[in-house]
Amino acid sequence: MRHQYHCPLRWADMDSFGHVNNVIFLRYLEEARIDFMFRLARQAESGAFTGGSVVARHEIDYLKPLHHRHEPVLIEIWVAEFGNASATVAYEIKDGETVYARASTVIVPFNLAAGRPRRLTAEEKMFLEKYRDDEAGSASLV
Repeated sequence: MRHQYHCPLRWADMDSFGHVNNVIFLRYLEEARIDFMFRLARQAESGAFTGGSVVARHEIDYLKPLHHRHEPVLIEIWVAEFGNASATVAYEIKDGETVYARASTVIVPFNLAAGRPRRLTAEEKMFLEKYRDDEAGSASLV
């Protein structure tokens, strides 16, 4: 299953070439990931990720320029894979059939108080399993 997040575009997101700057795409992914891992997990009455997490890696392929407009862009996010101590989420930034970018992020659960990585909890694994999309793989980065 994929989670859908509608991300608003801001005028300040554009660069001098008139399209959304590549760095801003990472901000959009962050907004979708925060919505997924914190709002959605808490709505499911799960304690998933309340202990903290950090980003270990981003990978992104820019496929088409995204120009500013008033309508939000759709970001689909799903779990590509997870193990005992990390999870990879994948994304598509798109409108209908038009895909502007495909990306993935490796997330490591983190014990904020101890300042070190930790293992995924059973609750976190259960939450992630609901959004695993084996057919989509890791967003098929091109």
